[in-house]
Amino acid sequence: MKSNSEFSIFLVDDDPFFLSVCEQYLHNSGFANITKFQSSTDFLNNLQLQPDLIFLDYSMDSLNGIETLKKIKRFNPDSFVVFISGQENIDVAVNALKYGAFDYLIKNQISEEKIKVVLEKGILLKNILARKNKKSVLKRLLPFIGAVALILLIYKFFAQS
Repeated sequence: MKSNSEFSIFLVDDDPFFLSVCEQYLHNSGFANITKFQSSTDFLNNLQLQPDLIFLDYSMDSLNGIETLKKIKRFNPDSFVVFISGQENIDVAVNALKYGAFDYLIKNQISEEKIKVVLEKGILLKNILARKNKKSVLKRLLPFIGAVALILLIYKFFAQS
């Protein structure tokens, strides 16, 4: 299980002041592994760093949020993307969630507490999925492990004869 300081977060927004505010909220909540981007292109060029959670502005430079979300999901379908937007249109939020956003926060309603709640949900879900994936891998390996053990027993039996 990752601690807050190990949990990696990308902040993507073209507003430097808002980036600083969000970064401060995250620092106050014990998160230290934070990378900020003011350009969707710079951000997309760094997706290989596989952040645990992405806070993404809906309205950026050359790409809108949905286009960016689609690119993120093509790169890694398991990415956790939280939209932070000035768009208060419910259709925009529903569309973002439909394309795989983890959550949708409205900028003028952002608070340290709301960000903390989203992060807690994200960490909890990531940990649950990680445990599930480990169990799934073990379940797939068990038949092979059993077969190898059986082969070793047979070999040991005949080697003693």
